[in-house]
Amino acid sequence: MEFDNNIPIYIQVIEDIKKDIVRGVLELGEKLPSGRDLAMKYKINPNTANRIYKEMEAEELCFTKRGLGTFVTEDIDKLKQIREEMAGTLLENFLEGMKHLGFSKEDIKHLIDVKYDEK
Repeated sequence: MEFDNNIPIYIQVIEDIKKDIVRGVLELGEKLPSGRDLAMKYKINPNTANRIYKEMEAEELCFTKRGLGTFVTEDIDKLKQIREEMAGTLLENFLEGMKHLGFSKEDIKHLIDVKYDEK
């Protein structure tokens, strides 16, 4: 993963993990890598990896079972919430960019229809 210097690394890793949860790469209740393994995977400091899990627990994205490790939340409603939040952010950025380019609502709808059908 290539990191953006303008955004803290731990936030970028959390967003990457959220994407994996939303896409189903990580399933609800699945065991997450240990802090050390997470640090190796993302080539980050182990303290940063531990902070990532602490932040994710605070957001109720995961939970820790003492002696067993850290697991993805089992809450389907939390998954839906994460998915909607991520979609909302993508849409806001997209719409803002399109408006800056001078596209009307109708233009945007038309382009979406055309591009969606191409895919």
